Amino acid sequence: MTIKEIQEEIIDEFSMFEDWMQRYEYIIDLGKNLPLIDPQYQVEENLIKGCQSQVWLHAEQRQDKVYFTANSDAILTKGIVAILIRVFSGQSSQDILDANLDFIDEIGLKEHLSPTRANGLVSMIKQIRMYALAYQAKQ
Repeated sequence: MTIKEIQEEIIDEFSMFEDWMQRYEYIIDLGKNLPLIDPQYQVEENLIKGCQSQVWLHAEQRQDKVYFTANSDAILTKGIVAILIRVFSGQSSQDILDANLDFIDEIGLKEHLSPTRANGLVSMIKQIRMYALAYQAKQ
């Protein structure tokens, strides 16, 4: 699936909920189902700077695709990073760099997060794109 198709799927899923309490619960559930990062990657150098919570993000390239794993010590943040991994993992570096992330506004995610969590979301996206840029530079 393309990044755009995955985003459309997420928008559809979020439209099923009537209020933000249900959406928060859904995000938390997504975090609970996030495949855990290998403990060897849950280290200081994989911590995302700018997040209120601790968020570890690891990337590796296989063939021409970038795959991400992550973890967080906060349940809501873990759900947010799970959404981002769903969108970006298994995509090419170029597609990650070119991706338009309108879905975040369409589902109302950023406006329903505290300012510090919204900053963390931006930091997670920035780190994902930095990994993609680094892998693209290697090619």
